[in-house]
Amino acid sequence: MERNKTGKTSKGGRPRKVVKRDQLLGVKCTLLERKAIEHKAKENILSVSEYLRELGLNSVTITRKQKSLPKEVLLFTATLNHLAANINQIAYRRNRGDSITAFERLELLQLAIEIKGLFASIKSYLK
Repeated sequence: MERNKTGKTSKGGRPRKVVKRDQLLGVKCTLLERKAIEHKAKENILSVSEYLRELGLNSVTITRKQKSLPKEVLLFTATLNHLAANINQIAYRRNRGDSITAFERLELLQLAIEIKGLFASIKSYLK
């Protein structure tokens, strides 16, 4: 007979595991996701814990979704916002009935050049 922790002899029972799984890992998901995971675990004749453990340890690495935009795209967006604000100011004056001054015409030509340059940059970035 074997002695347990308290020094008494044990009558038997389940043998102790060499590696005990005593760590809990919480997973947040929606109810629909939970039902889908439980269904897939049941299809594979596994508990949810075994199913998720197998996926996490033995499956192919999942490609990470990019959460932030590349710096170039952010610069393009900032430039477009700046150009749009300038054009909007001129359009607002025109809609009020004010005429376009020579300076505003020059500014519009400059904006057109910047827009063409921006489109060229976008094209080269996407190649």
